[in-house]
Amino acid sequence: MKRAFLIGITALLGLHEIKAQSSLDLVTVSGRHGFTQKADELGTNNNSEIGSLINVKIPIVLSRKSVWYSSITYLSSHVASDATLGSDISNPIDVDGFIIQTGLVQTLNEKQKIQLLFAPRFMSDMENATKDNWQFGGVVLFENRYSENLMIRFGALSNSEQFGLSLTPLLHIDWELTPKWSIAGMLPVYAKVSYRVNENLTAGFSHFALITSYRLGNLAYENDYIERTSIDLTLFARQQLIKNIFVEGRLGFAVAREYAQYAEDQKIDFRLMIINFGDNRIAKNEMMKGGPIANLRLVYNLPLE
Repeated sequence: MKRAFLIGITALLGLHEIKAQSSLDLVTVSGRHGFTQKADELGTNNNSEIGSLINVKIPIVLSRKSVWYSSITYLSSHVASDATLGSDISNPIDVDGFIIQTGLVQTLNEKQKIQLLFAPRFMSDMENATKDNWQFGGVVLFENRYSENLMIRFGALSNSEQFGLSLTPLLHIDWELTPKWSIAGMLPVYAKVSYRVNENLTAGFSHFALITSYRLGNLAYENDYIERTSIDLTLFARQQLIKNIFVEGRLGFAVAREYAQYAEDQKIDFRLMIINFGDNRIAKNEMMKGGPIANLRLVYNLPLE
């Protein structure tokens, strides 16, 4: 069973005789803390944020050239304000999301692959959930390996958010610049510039940006939705604890962060990356803003060399 699993991951990533991406984070469990900040100019009220993320990756071998790949992510956020808000305003904000990516990874030749993934999301405050909490989308990626140290994927992610259709062009890069330095990530969603300090310690810069929207089922909010926006820019250090278990700490700043509440009928025409077209929405309330953040994660990483 273990051998078949390893073969599946190796086939998925194309790691038979290459150096780039020599390991894979199979399971990640993390917690996020947004430091308390003033909610208004008078400094009489505070906002605070905590959250979590769990991700599991599952590859299944179909044939020598085909792998069925799945990634399951759970997200949660809790945001609270000391301010006295109206009864139709969510405070605290408690939202949860399940993001699934599942589909075929097909090898075309020695250097090229294509990924076709179905990507549904269930985004809710876990009250009176209905079919309207589901969002549907997909991911298409074309992979080309330029050398043993450089692999690039080009593609796009689409999703039917609560505010309307969203399309994000994707650039996945996996580049081992030197034995010490590497760049890996799926821009504009996430990326890392890493420096290998020694065999057990890696440090560098991390970027994570994901816009999510959650339908509120609490009847007091009349099926409003929360749109969460944040660009997390952090420094990180990752230390091996034992064998395949790593602990990673991140400290930095959340740029353009907000939790905005909109009425159900407040939509946009179209979103391309972070650019909105036909956006005449008026938020009922906005909580949080840019500020310092900390993140701690535990990772099960599988070496592939």
